[in-house]
Amino acid sequence: MAETNINIKPRNAKWGYSAFHSVTAMVGAAVLGFPFAMSQLGCFNSISGVSLVAAVMSLSYSTIAWIASIHKGSQPGVQYSSRYSTKAGNVFGIFSALGDIAFGYAGHNVILEIQSTIPSTPEMPSKVSMWRGMIIAYLVVALCYFPVTIFGYRAFGNSVDDNILLSLEKPRWLIIAANIFVVVHVLGSYQVYAVPVFHMLESFLVEKMNFKPTWFLRFVTRNSYVSITMLLAITFPFFGGLLSFFGGFVFAPTTYFLPCLMWICIYKPKIFSLSWCANWFCIIFGVLLMILAPIGALRQVILQAKDHKFYL
Repeated sequence: MAETNINIKPRNAKWGYSAFHSVTAMVGAAVLGFPFAMSQLGCFNSISGVSLVAAVMSLSYSTIAWIASIHKGSQPGVQYSSRYSTKAGNVFGIFSALGDIAFGYAGHNVILEIQSTIPSTPEMPSKVSMWRGMIIAYLVVALCYFPVTIFGYRAFGNSVDDNILLSLEKPRWLIIAANIFVVVHVLGSYQVYAVPVFHMLESFLVEKMNFKPTWFLRFVTRNSYVSITMLLAITFPFFGGLLSFFGGFVFAPTTYFLPCLMWICIYKPKIFSLSWCANWFCIIFGVLLMILAPIGALRQVILQAKDHKFYL
């Protein structure tokens, strides 16, 4: 049995790993770049250094974004009304915005993978260390998101780009530095998101398809996955629309309603109790988000694709 599972690793991670892995997964996660070499790394333990650097980079470029927005101040003629002129545009814009927010607070699909690397004993279960790390992670996430949201919108209003670094043109050297930080962070966040997929693919090939667990299988599987995602990213470079689509369709279930459904099934709270109502509220909200956000996102992508020249 040990030969068929090529992903068993010792649980020797520290509680701090859960913090910066989670920050890396949640802050500005996107599938960009060309991290072929890095995709050959193993479990979360082996990419801890990469994830830590990525977490620091995410905090760095977020700080640059909101400080530069404060420095710019409110731009002449800035407007804070809706950027759409029709009711349909406003409605679909709200759907798309909800998907963006859902993507921004995702990352929960890798939480269990992170927790599985932390030692767990009856006296000191892994959930204690994980909880400590998650508190720090969400504090860092708040420091990244809220200042950028508030000061970025204050500076540019409804004319802000879907990537605020595009709106912040000067000082040029600082924006270049921020974009370099983004690239470094994305290289790390890609690994955090990809590790569970790598494990799933390799386990399927070994256990179901009877492939031998060799380095060549890992090399082909991981590079194929990275190549496919890279091709999709090049083919559909619609940053805002894709973030909203995946935020609603992919991350809303794993973040909002599936955990709540499992909690209700396991603990069976009293009907109409506070916990029962809160969980069902999250379930209903998550289902609506999963349905509506992709609709708004697809409309946005279609509108952008009309004038887009692919591969040019």
